[in-house]
Amino acid sequence: MADPKGFLTVPRELPKRRPVDVRIKSWSEVYESFGNEKLEKQASRCMDCGIPFCHQGCPLGNLIPEWNDLVYRKDWHEAIERLHATNNFPEFTGKLCPAPCEAACVLGINQDPVAIKRVEAEIIDRAWAEGWVRPQPPAVKTGKKVAVVGSGPAGLAAAQQLTRAGHDVRVYERADRVGGLLRYGIPEFKMEKRHVDRRVAQMRAEGTDFKTSVNVGVDVTADELRSRYDAVVLAGGATAWRDLPVPGRELKGVYQAMEYLPPANRVQEGDFEESPISAEGKHVVVIGGGDTGADCIGTAIRQGAASVTQLEIMPQPPAARPDTQPWPTYPMLFKMESAHEELHDMGGDRVYAVSTTEFVGDGDGNVRALRLVEVEGPQTGFKPIPGTEREIPAELVTLAMGFLGPQKEGLLEQLGVELDQRGNVVRDKDYRTTVDNVFAAGDMGRGQSLIVWAIAEGRAAAHGVDKHLMGETSLPYPIVPTARPIA
Repeated sequence: MADPKGFLTVPRELPKRRPVDVRIKSWSEVYESFGNEKLEKQASRCMDCGIPFCHQGCPLGNLIPEWNDLVYRKDWHEAIERLHATNNFPEFTGKLCPAPCEAACVLGINQDPVAIKRVEAEIIDRAWAEGWVRPQPPAVKTGKKVAVVGSGPAGLAAAQQLTRAGHDVRVYERADRVGGLLRYGIPEFKMEKRHVDRRVAQMRAEGTDFKTSVNVGVDVTADELRSRYDAVVLAGGATAWRDLPVPGRELKGVYQAMEYLPPANRVQEGDFEESPISAEGKHVVVIGGGDTGADCIGTAIRQGAASVTQLEIMPQPPAARPDTQPWPTYPMLFKMESAHEELHDMGGDRVYAVSTTEFVGDGDGNVRALRLVEVEGPQTGFKPIPGTEREIPAELVTLAMGFLGPQKEGLLEQLGVELDQRGNVVRDKDYRTTVDNVFAAGDMGRGQSLIVWAIAEGRAAAHGVDKHLMGETSLPYPIVPTARPIA
């Protein structure tokens, strides 16, 4: 193990965020540098438990105690080797994953858990800086051709694994750049796109081919795709967003989060100087209390919003783990993300247990206000509380209420894959769909989920594809089961 007394003598410490008044003036990532010495001390807190429940918490089965020990011993090169053994893109999870591994950390039973996510992020940052991350082209080519539809984390993970196994892999992306939500959904202040760019460059050097601006199901039909490739991996994500059908929904100024965030990201890519949907000088309301809602808050503040209010229909979560969510389960707790700090600093508000009843127009087709009502808990079906109705100013509203599953029109309809009761693509334990030679990974089969699940599913689907094509496979399979069997 690392330091046998580390968990007793070293308190949990994380890098500081840059001051709010400084960071909101730029789109750079919000954290200050941490330093290797501090990080090595944090790694020393790992107890190398007899039963490492952090493995249970991580869908990828990351070898967390091993690389904690290696970092403590200053063997950073071997640490990245152990990290890459289970995770293709630790820089993505190290910045974006909510760290279910930390919720399952044994130390977290009665102390602050090990800073696993930060150790992971620092290992990969050090590896890139030292030049340890290099292309790994296959030694032997199989002659088999595989299409991967979607270039989010699931599609990228599947493509990299299959390319390294020797297959000719082409990734189709309907946007003009590779990355999926990593590219146009996640704001720059949360993860700078250079992290995506250098991984794509590595994959190109390994032999993966990328075709952007191709909408499979429109530009290329399902039949054409199946006739060209020996196997197809569906990794298009859960893009069917949840709407809010209340009076006034048609007013200008009411947008889905994924209509609002992409153009803001395009500004950072240099596509245009100003987003066509800007919060500058406007009263902004964000409906939805999750990570996407926080992304909308941080974006609106950087665009110069006059005010920002976040609404959530659920009650405010507790600050500490409740008895109903015992260790090692992942608890739903009150979070203070960087965007929430910025919201608080500007005098904004996070309002819980409310439901929007109407968007109010200004007479010219623009939204000017939002009417809401307080509601009782979910056990009552969010019953409105009489006498609590009120109106708040709203000149820009973003709907960040999650997704209902994959888009059915186009590719899925053409393929005729079976869907489950939730509208997701049905797969077996090898990620095969009900259509021959077609596999599915990530949110398209699992439903809206975490980035760590997407990468795990991409790796598992690659295992299934390689076994299907070659009769056997040496590609690893994540230790945590991720597929729902075909009914």
